This record gives sequence, C-alpha cells and structure tokens, in this order.
Amino acid sequence: MGVEEVKVVESSIVKPSEETPRHGLWLSSLDLMLAKSGHVPLVYFYRSCAGGDGDVFFDVARLKAALSRALVSFYPLAGRLGVDVDGRLQVDCAEQGVPLLVAHSDHTVDEFSSFKPSPELRRLFVPCVGDSPSVVCAIQVTFLRCGGVALGAALHHAVLDGASTFHFFRTWSAFSSGDGASGAALELPCHDRTLLRARSPPAVHPKTLSVFCPKLGPSELSGAVANEIFIISKDQVAALKRACTGGGGDVSTFCALAAHVWRCVVAARRLPPDATTRLVFPANVRGRLRPPIPVSYFGNGIIMLGASGKARDVASEEHLASIAGRIKGAISQMDDELVHSAIDYLELDLGGSSLPAMPAGNLPKTELRVVKWLDMTAYGADFALPHVSGLPALSCRQSRNMPPMLLISGTFW
Repeated sequence: MGVEEVKVVESSIVKPSEETPRHGLWLSSLDLMLAKSGHVPLVYFYRSCAGGDGDVFFDVARLKAALSRALVSFYPLAGRLGVDVDGRLQVDCAEQGVPLLVAHSDHTVDEFSSFKPSPELRRLFVPCVGDSPSVVCAIQVTFLRCGGVALGAALHHAVLDGASTFHFFRTWSAFSSGDGASGAALELPCHDRTLLRARSPPAVHPKTLSVFCPKLGPSELSGAVANEIFIISKDQVAALKRACTGGGGDVSTFCALAAHVWRCVVAARRLPPDATTRLVFPANVRGRLRPPIPVSYFGNGIIMLGASGKARDVASEEHLASIAGRIKGAISQMDDELVHSAIDYLELDLGGSSLPAMPAGNLPKTELRVVKWLDMTAYGADFALPHVSGLPALSCRQSRNMPPMLLISGTFW
C-alpha cells in the first residue's frame, strides 16, 4: 500500500466558531517530558450501514461545523507550538486552526479488520505534518470504497495525553451527532496547567526514584516493528487474577496481565538469571494529588512508574503473585508527595529548556514498557446523525450495534 492509493480532494483550515483566548499557553514539565514523542497518529474506522453512503453519515460540512464548535473549548488544539521569551516550549494560541483533509480511497474497512497498527495505516490515513511540525492537531477524513470511513488524526504529545485526546473526540462527535446540541451536558476541559507546576523551591523526596522512572524518551528502533494481537478471554483473565492472589485478596486486571506479559517477555528474551529487569508504565496523576486536579484536566497528566526484579524471579511461574504485587506496590506509592516530587525532578532536569534532553537508542533487553488502555473511553466517538444507523460507539445507544474500530499506529501515554 502507498500514499498514491489515497487521493486528497479537499484541504482546509478549521478555526473555532467563537473568539477564544489568545496567549502563550505554558506547558508543565509533564508536557515537556513527552515533547519529543512528537505527533501521535490515531485512526478510527467506521462501517456504514448496509448499502449506505459514507458521504451521508460522515457529512463533511457537519463535521467541520462540529469541529469548529469543539475548538471553542479545546482551543489549544487550534494553536501552534512555539517558545516563550526564556526558550521554553509553549502553545501559541491565536486561533490558527486545525488542518483538515478530505480524501478518497479504493481500500475497504475489511482490509484493516486485523486491528494491527502499521506504517501503512499512518501513510494512508493520518495527515502528514512533516512540513508543519508546529501544528498541534491535524485531521484527515478518508471515504472508502465500501462506504465506510477512516478518520485519522495527528496530535502532538507535548499538548495532550490519551485521556485528554478522547475527551476532545467525545466532545467533537457529540456536536456532530446532535447529542451535544445544547452543550449543557458536555464536560468542559480544564486548561489551568499551573495545577502541575513545580514547587518553589523544588523538592524531591528520597523515595521518589524507587518507583518513578524519569529518563524515558522515544527509542530509535533498529529494525522493523512487528505488531501482534493476542485475545485474552474473560475466563483467562479470571484465572490470571486467581494465580496472582492465590485465591485470596484482590489484584487489578492491569496488574495481573502486566505481570503475565512481563514474565513471558523475560522468559522469551532468555535474560541472565541475576539480571535486574524492569517493567515501566504510565500512570494517571489526576486523582492522586491532594486536592485532586479535575478529571477534565486538558494536558499531560501522567508520570512513568516502574517495578523491578531479578530475571529468575520474574520468569518463574511460581512468583507471579509476587510480581503482580510489585506492580501493585509501585502504583500504591503514587501519592501526592511522589507526584509533586516527580514534577519537581523533571523541572530541575529540564532546566526550563524547550525540549528535554532524552537519550537516543534502543531500550535495553532488560526493560519492558506497557501502556494501560483499560480505562480509556476510546470508543465514545459517535459521529452519526441521530436518524442514521451505522456509526455507533461501544458505549452509546443500544439501538446501534456496530461499534467503530479504533487503531492506534503510535503510542499515547
């Protein structure tokens, strides 16, 4: 597959429908930590109803109008990345707008039903922002031969994380489908990023670095990436959770699955028994601060946590409960002090620079990174008109039973 298989038929800039604040939006150290991740690609696939026409249930004019309304509240997405007088990265909010492409392709939804992210998906359905690296958000709507639609987006990780991304998509789709006609039921984003400002003076608690993993940037891969999908049944999850608790106590699905995957990877890599291996994962800080910041906080509200152990212990089936306990223990230590210490550490490390100095290179064989999507409301992007079936979301009306398919060809933390 190549880019010639997608023909762009329209290019426009969508701006907020009302006047929005014009200023330089300060970015926290949690934002700067992820700045070098760049634009994260996101692709939704939608099937049309039998014999349906994608131009009907994905009307471009309606999508633009809905996007324009959503950008009033999510106005940083219409801005551009820049730097302040001190050289620190910020978002220049001046209603520059979101680039939106409309395209046609002879591909069909069924050609991508394996749900495997790939470079081809990005080339075909995600707008290219290589010539405009300061763009925060770009959208591409591709109408497929089968009547379905691929909705692709490129969103800069310096400005938002996964939770904020799907908050935006839910709002945009609500305006598009008519569910957000009044706007009263929509939760407005919180743009006060000073809620995650470092303390003055910064202070790092000694226990912070026992679970906080600060030196994590994007890796340079030396070879092709292989994507595989593993289906784990409800019964298998229950069996893993029992194995992690010995029949008593409680462990989350994430801790059980992460422990199992960690064990399998360590065994497959055949690490030396005495080698120290580490599992690293992002954790949402929104509910961990005292007082907690709003769930609707729009920005990066995550820090990286880690659990470690000897390879011989992690690879042993008998130690699965212990490994799950290590992961659970790392999560339980993420309290108000640890989060503030992590923010202070990053602020000191970044030194106010526009981009963090992250080491390049591949991850060591002893390290594994996992990303938790279990509590992400990723399937709430229902762009259907109220009277049109065929564009449902997994969590919305019971009368609609065809969920959109979501593919992420990058990683949102």
